[in-house]
Amino acid sequence: MKDYIDAAAFKEMILCADAALHSNIQAINDLNVFPVPDGDTGTNMGLTISNAAVELRKQGFGSVSAAADCVSNAMLRGARGNSGVILSLLFRGISKRLKGLHTVGAIEFTGAMADGVAAAYKAVMKPAEGTILTVSRLASQAAAKAAEDGASLEDSLQEGIRAGEEALADTVNQNPVLKKAGVIDAGGKGYMIILSAMLASLLGEMTSAEMGKAVIPEPAAAKKDVKWREYFTFTFDTVYVVRKAAPDVDLEPLRKYLGSIGDSLVISDDDEIFKVHVHTDMPGNALNESQKYGTLELAKIENMRTQAEQEEAGKEVQNTEVLEQIERELEGMKSGEKPEDKAAPAEKAAPTPEEESDDYVAEPEKEYGVVAVCAGEGVAGLFRELGADQIVTGGQTMNPSTADILRAVQHTPARTVFVFPNNKNIIMAAEQCSGLTEKKIIVMPTRTIPQGISALLNFTPGEDEDDVPVESLIGAMGEAMGNVHTAMVTYAARDSDFDGHAIHAGEYLALLDGSLIGSFTNTKTLFKELSWAIDDFHPDNITIYYGEDVTESEANAAAETIIGNFPDADVVVVNGGQPVYYYMISAE
Repeated sequence: MKDYIDAAAFKEMILCADAALHSNIQAINDLNVFPVPDGDTGTNMGLTISNAAVELRKQGFGSVSAAADCVSNAMLRGARGNSGVILSLLFRGISKRLKGLHTVGAIEFTGAMADGVAAAYKAVMKPAEGTILTVSRLASQAAAKAAEDGASLEDSLQEGIRAGEEALADTVNQNPVLKKAGVIDAGGKGYMIILSAMLASLLGEMTSAEMGKAVIPEPAAAKKDVKWREYFTFTFDTVYVVRKAAPDVDLEPLRKYLGSIGDSLVISDDDEIFKVHVHTDMPGNALNESQKYGTLELAKIENMRTQAEQEEAGKEVQNTEVLEQIERELEGMKSGEKPEDKAAPAEKAAPTPEEESDDYVAEPEKEYGVVAVCAGEGVAGLFRELGADQIVTGGQTMNPSTADILRAVQHTPARTVFVFPNNKNIIMAAEQCSGLTEKKIIVMPTRTIPQGISALLNFTPGEDEDDVPVESLIGAMGEAMGNVHTAMVTYAARDSDFDGHAIHAGEYLALLDGSLIGSFTNTKTLFKELSWAIDDFHPDNITIYYGEDVTESEANAAAETIIGNFPDADVVVVNGGQPVYYYMISAE
């Protein structure tokens, strides 16, 4: 039985909570009876805590205080929706109580839980019972009482969870909206998942990796048909971030003003910024008043009534992501450039009939040559720039034949030809070329385009190619290939169940080194999930190759997500123009 926890234990507790919450996001979302204005509760809480998990994985900590401070700051900046902001406040209060402590016991930790609840209640203008606030308050009170009576940290948390579960079950009776829908509070459920996972970690019952597989069953009660328009008091869901004019700026006057023009008000802050969430009919007034306290940095305003009408009609709900589509359409409407004004690309010299022949064999002009298999003009151009003599068009869904590869080998003016298949399904076809030509063929077993590019970047035969043994070239390129991790983003062609993932046709699929990360309905979530997976490799260089179905602005938006998760990495965006894969991402 542990009497105290250190920084490593606290870190693992949060990582366990993150993994458990993500395994149960859909169960939480299915409880969410008010899904449109603030987004799904499970998703918002998941994105909030995951921001902390990402930061925790980047470093070690010498004290619980330092780890808690990291969690608090990351959650504040990553908080999504009302539920995410409240969750961040619960942990901000914990951080303040644990400041300066290297280890903590039952009294300190349960006291920190209570401080977190106080911080959350203080930030919410009109706290409502039957919510995450109620559940967290009663859980922390029971845990603190047990600690005061001499219980260990483990037993104190167990008592808090018991009380929290009772409070959660009662939320259906406390909140009229929940009672009408017949479900318990989604935010409270998310909080209890977090608390239970932290205890499981503390007891050594499960690691963060194992916790990700522990799915709490969905509630049996089904949602009832509720017309949400009748519950709206105000129209606009307004969220924004302001950089403070001074660290000690007093926000209480702003809190009172915003409370007078709206509801569902939550204000969270640290020494540098404050974040506001409010429902109001006058978002402009809220923004203008807030700018008296600092500089506006980010804002999101959505019409909840319109969204509710779209939801009830079964239509796609419009939100701020629609702005990206509008931006793309406006870019396409920009005038002043006519097709005939563009300079025509220089035409390549037409091959001679002999060179077009399948029987043509180029006379060797050098010792080493290169053949690369790829699809997409941008990718092909990059391989040419790196020294490829011949490009074989092919890849996923369009594997070239041995004859296609052999033809390219024969047309390469070199005695020894390196072949880069760049796809696991093409390696064997390339290997079959040996023995079919007098040229020496060396197949580098590149399984992805990024592996091929990295290998070719390390292909340095020198001016006098005879001075560099072929074994040295193979070794250098093989080492480079081994340092590359490749992520692919594509789509599901059919419904299936793969690696335990239920996949539906048309969903986005994310793969990392050939393993399925998951299927997604939006790229923002996908890139966050993918970033978490890539983070394990601590990449210094990330290259994003975007495909023919992706615009430059979409690719740059994806890059911003990657950059946000890897601020110290060198991130480059390249127009690959490849089919099938929306994105190919190289992490080294």
